[in-house]
Amino acid sequence: MKINQKGYEFAHDEQLSRENKDALEEQGMPTFTINRILPVVEMLNFYATAKNPRWQAIAVEGSDVDVAAVFSDLADYVWHNSEGSTLYSNAVNDCVTKGIGYLLVTVDKDADNGLGEVVIQQPEPFDIYIDPKSRDMLFRDAAYIMIRKVLPKNHLMKIFPDHKRKISSSSSDEQSQINYSVRATGDDDQKLFTYNDNEDGNLAISPKGELDQLVEFFEVYEKIKMSYISLFYRIPPDPATLKQLQQQCDVMVKEMQEESKVELLEKQRQMQEAVQSGNMLPERFELEMRKAQEESQQQLEVFRRECMSKLQAEASKIENKIITEKEFNILMKDPQIAKNVVDQVQFYSSRIKQTCVAGDKLLYESILPDSITEYPLVPFHYKWTGTPFPMSAVSPLVGKQQEINKAHQVMVHNASLGSSLRWMYEEGSIDAELWEKYSSSPGALLPIRPGVERPTPVMPAPLANAFFQIVSEGKGDMEYLAGIYSSMMGDSSQAGETYRGMLALDEYGTRRIKQWMNTSIEPGLRLLGKVILQFSQATYSAYKRFRLIQPSSIQEGTDREINIPVYNDLGEAIGKSMDIASIKYDVRIVQGSTLPVNRWAYLEELKQLMQLGIVDDIAVLAETDIKNKENIVKRKSLYSQLQGQVQQLSEAIKDKEGTIETLERQLVQAGIKQKVMQADVEINKKKEEVKSQMGKQYIETEGKQKLLRNVMANNLESQKQQAANMLQSAKNSLDAKDNNS
Repeated sequence: MKINQKGYEFAHDEQLSRENKDALEEQGMPTFTINRILPVVEMLNFYATAKNPRWQAIAVEGSDVDVAAVFSDLADYVWHNSEGSTLYSNAVNDCVTKGIGYLLVTVDKDADNGLGEVVIQQPEPFDIYIDPKSRDMLFRDAAYIMIRKVLPKNHLMKIFPDHKRKISSSSSDEQSQINYSVRATGDDDQKLFTYNDNEDGNLAISPKGELDQLVEFFEVYEKIKMSYISLFYRIPPDPATLKQLQQQCDVMVKEMQEESKVELLEKQRQMQEAVQSGNMLPERFELEMRKAQEESQQQLEVFRRECMSKLQAEASKIENKIITEKEFNILMKDPQIAKNVVDQVQFYSSRIKQTCVAGDKLLYESILPDSITEYPLVPFHYKWTGTPFPMSAVSPLVGKQQEINKAHQVMVHNASLGSSLRWMYEEGSIDAELWEKYSSSPGALLPIRPGVERPTPVMPAPLANAFFQIVSEGKGDMEYLAGIYSSMMGDSSQAGETYRGMLALDEYGTRRIKQWMNTSIEPGLRLLGKVILQFSQATYSAYKRFRLIQPSSIQEGTDREINIPVYNDLGEAIGKSMDIASIKYDVRIVQGSTLPVNRWAYLEELKQLMQLGIVDDIAVLAETDIKNKENIVKRKSLYSQLQGQVQQLSEAIKDKEGTIETLERQLVQAGIKQKVMQADVEINKKKEEVKSQMGKQYIETEGKQKLLRNVMANNLESQKQQAANMLQSAKNSLDAKDNNS
């Protein structure tokens, strides 16, 4: 959109066109501008990117909770490995100035010795073309997303070394050029880098200093529906199992055969009695016996087949596999596979198709892995308009910025006229060149010809107060439109009288920003986490160990492992633990994780929680900026251990003394004076030995404790002295600045 393009130029101080500058210079007016849009952009960027985003993966099944917890660490690893903070800041800056910013998730296939790494990139929004019919805020319903770039052929061949021949023979477009804005193309006064600086607009400069052809490069992502078959098939038992089943079936058939023999004998006896009594003819007897024997044999064969079939069915496994319709058709041509198919269900699933074109040459087409169902391009809007063309934060400020610029220019021009007078004179009455040169010089003597009228100064008209009011109100209007007020930028005149008043003012002042974060930024971050997960599941299939850097914590680095091989007793790999590709997640963004936090208010809250016993002093220490936090924790832990040891020794001495006193009372009550005296001597001796032993340990422990206290006191004193020196240095700097001013 042109309005977003103009807002982007205004934010980057391109607020006057060449025609406007020429017109102002012709009128003798100043051409400067006072950029009041840039602070708005910087503050919005600060609030949106104050901290790194945090993601949480919620496992669908309870057994996958441990693996889901690892994803947050994996997402942090991808984020820091890609310099995500910088890319995210640039994307938010594009969002504020251009209406929309993007982050692209892709795979660096050559990283990690060819195993690949998931990386994040930040493309140029003006390079991206979205399906105009898309109505989803995150473009999930778009039929396609296209990235267009104009690149030198040599550069493109370095990106795609496997397609050098196609790129070399591709046709270049004479109209291919980058024309986003004045800042992108440059003008007569500010010449920036552009591919069109040479005589031939479709040429660039190669690394060897030679002219290199430019070519349009298109990277297109499409959502397509692919037909899949959910196939349920039986896996028959192996030969060893079949042999066991056959043996089991033979036993059952043998039992039935014996039972059939007994039934035939009983039937034979009954019919023989009937023949002897004259109720049955001998011929009928022979016929019925033959029929009974044949029927018995048939039943045995049927039972044998049914028994074997039933046993095989019970021993067989029913597996489910998702395959494409094409793969299914190929499998069904095999009769052995076809007869084991139990059921089949057809369905359609969304897949991402990637197509890369250089000029008129198709480089390649590919279908992204099954786990990737979302576009790898994640948008961040400022103000969604229901279309792929959102509005930027600076677009509504352009008019006010022009108004302020014009008012300042008129005010400065009027002041310039008042300090450098214009003169009206009779032609020929003065030396015009002399007057033009010295009329503004202090103490100048300017001659006039005798008998002529003296030159008359032409005073500028008094400047209306409306211009000053325009500037003042324009400043307030811009703050109101942007939702960024002076107090949020550190204006002390707008600060609250109390500490809590300042916190309340900060809370109320950021409500519009928080609403923008909740409705525009955080949905994009949530989708980004989902896309990172999908690409991670498709990329990280082998064992991987990665290190997390956590500078704000006591322990600054931790190691994580995924896809850990599991072996049996024979050393054979039988599976994986922490397999991130085997489970399903629901990815969420920690709400408000990127918003700034008032550090002093947060520390004060932690102190109150520590006093209530909810958190300990270690948790408070982790949130401070004190250096060597880990060493302090170690010393504090050692100090606590020594205190515990001293307490234990003191209690042991008291227990020993109590035992000695009890023994003394028992001996006295027994009335054995000699033994009492002997025992008294022994007891005193034991007492002195115990006290001596315990005293030595106590003195040694107390010495260590005093030494540790002295070390900590020295460290504390050193830190106080350092803080005092820093404060004194700051005061000296301020005094020096005041003296210079």
